[in-house]
Amino acid sequence: MAVKTNQADISPEELQRLTTEANQEAAPSSTRILWNEFKADRPALISLIIVVGFILFVMIAPIFINSEKMMTTNIMAYLTPPMEDHFLLGADANGRSIALQLIVGSRNSIGIAIGLTLISSTFGIAWGLISGYFGGYIDWGMQRVYDFMMMLPMTMMIIVLVTIIHDYNSISLTFIFSIFYWMGTSRLIRSRTLAETKKDYVAASITSGTGSWKIIFKEIMPNISSLIIVDTTLSFAENIGVETGLSYLGFGLPPQTPSLGTLIANANDPNNITQYWWTWLPAAIEIIILCLAISYIGQVVSRAANASQRRAEK
Repeated sequence: MAVKTNQADISPEELQRLTTEANQEAAPSSTRILWNEFKADRPALISLIIVVGFILFVMIAPIFINSEKMMTTNIMAYLTPPMEDHFLLGADANGRSIALQLIVGSRNSIGIAIGLTLISSTFGIAWGLISGYFGGYIDWGMQRVYDFMMMLPMTMMIIVLVTIIHDYNSISLTFIFSIFYWMGTSRLIRSRTLAETKKDYVAASITSGTGSWKIIFKEIMPNISSLIIVDTTLSFAENIGVETGLSYLGFGLPPQTPSLGTLIANANDPNNITQYWWTWLPAAIEIIILCLAISYIGQVVSRAANASQRRAEK
């Protein structure tokens, strides 16, 4: 936008408005800031390409895989080593392709992680914001619920629920996990919200008659967006291992449903660890790479959110 050159013809307020609009147009957008941060951090850019490309691949590729045929036992292919008999990553003790199980299993595990992160983070963020903003009896009551949930043995409760529920699948398992995995996020967001409520912009909004829900979700939440992004990103990386750990113990997805956890569970057999490493090692390497890559991405997104927030405050 071009600012009028003859400043005597306009009022000081109009000049300030035009100057502010010109500065806003000249400033980079949030998307541009994010892209610049990724370009400046080569490992994070590579991590972004790996994670996005891999997620797209494992979500699309299983469409062309016959899961029932894939899980059919083939005694003739018993523990076939990698690169033999058309088995790219070898076969397991039932003669089933490790590569195909890894693709379908990655979709199941990552799907559970995405669903768990969306549900638990959304609920935990809302719980923490409301508890921290209102305080008083509302905060006290909500924190007693939190304390009660924290006293429950989470892993044992999940195992009990999985044992009770018959014919569960990845969707029902995601909801079971979500019952218990929102608490860490809620306590973190509550602590930051308590600090934000003491700042001048919140007091000014309350004085001007702004509604509580608008203050919570349109003023406080954007100001703690960097914390939310970091916590959500780390939660996603952590949630990939939630199903994996329980499936390793035998209480995750059913054995006939491939996942990263059921593949790593092959390491329960000592012979597989020492001799038939291909039955479990690819899944373990995948989890390590994904978690590291997601961590890099979260750091860059956090820096970009902080930069956008500082620009908005000017």
